[in-house]
Amino acid sequence: MSEKSDFLYPRSRYYGKFTPENLAFDANLQEFTQKVNFICGLETGGKISPEEAYQEIKSLWKDLKKTKKQLRIGEIPNETE
Repeated sequence: MSEKSDFLYPRSRYYGKFTPENLAFDANLQEFTQKVNFICGLETGGKISPEEAYQEIKSLWKDLKKTKKQLRIGEIPNETE
């Protein structure tokens, strides 16, 4: 079962500046890309319409942006903190 999971949901190693927030965002970003890949495959295969694919990807993008904001990725650290 692990081999199947590793094949379907591969994880790449994180090489950026380590912080718990960056690591969590990287995991979320990898999950986002996998889901987008599956949605594209379903649309290409005719299983879902282009509009459905667009709406699904748009929803995933909004979730990723929300996560980025919650983790404060890309913000300049406040010197008083």
